Amino acid sequence: MNKTWNNKAWFMVLPVLVLVAFSAAIPLMTVVNYSVQDTFGNNQFFWAGTAWFEDVLESDRFWEALGRNLMFSGIILAIEIPLGILIALNMPKKGIGVPVCLVLMALPLLIPWNVVGTIWQVFGRVDIGLLGRGLAALGINYNYVNNVFDAWATLIVMDVWHWTSLVVLLCYAGLVSIPEAYYQAAKIDGASRWAVFRYIQLPKMKRVLLIAFLLRFMDSFMIYTEPFVVTGGGPGNSTTFLSIDLVKMAIGQFDLGPAAAMSIIYFLIILLLSWIFYTVMTSGDETA
Repeated sequence: MNKTWNNKAWFMVLPVLVLVAFSAAIPLMTVVNYSVQDTFGNNQFFWAGTAWFEDVLESDRFWEALGRNLMFSGIILAIEIPLGILIALNMPKKGIGVPVCLVLMALPLLIPWNVVGTIWQVFGRVDIGLLGRGLAALGINYNYVNNVFDAWATLIVMDVWHWTSLVVLLCYAGLVSIPEAYYQAAKIDGASRWAVFRYIQLPKMKRVLLIAFLLRFMDSFMIYTEPFVVTGGGPGNSTTFLSIDLVKMAIGQFDLGPAAAMSIIYFLIILLLSWIFYTVMTSGDETA
């Protein structure tokens, strides 16, 4: 049987695609231009080829920052995905509790990134912060400014507080879309709570979990504002992620060539890892 495709929708989406492609292509072309050239000011450029890319890839500074990024994203995903699923499973499906829970879950997502950083910067201060003074009163020596572990713990807890709600809302949307007949059949068969989750809820949440996983990976891997506001990349370079290092190189040191090369490598790493995650998480769909 031959299918008839309606292509009218493409004409409605085409202006948006052209606008997005245009707004993204010009900055990308500028970055590529700087990544293969050198300049000493006065708008004079000299061809550098792949020299900047080689310098970045041979730099310990780049690999150390990349390692911090991978560690941070791994910890964030390991916490937020299971926690988001757990909260979504225990949220009410009917009654007045539904809008109340949805509003409460959405509140952290409405706060801008720089405000989140400022809130936790003040919240964790040992002199006036509620968290800092509270831990000090309990005899816990907490100081995110001088202690590497405390700095990492603060950033992780801050990110979990800010973004777990996104995972919760996505998982909850997947759960409420499951027909009631599935649960009735499971109840008749005497399925346990774990069996219902394993064979009904988890498969039905697979698509939304893929979206949540990719969004949280990309956001956590590109994180900049919150750690810059809270720790400034310190103590030392312990929380200097690729984004912070890139800004320091481009604006602080004005090394436009290496910064452009690093940004392209940064972009390609995110693109590659996202493609790997997507391929792995959707590999079972082709054989299903």
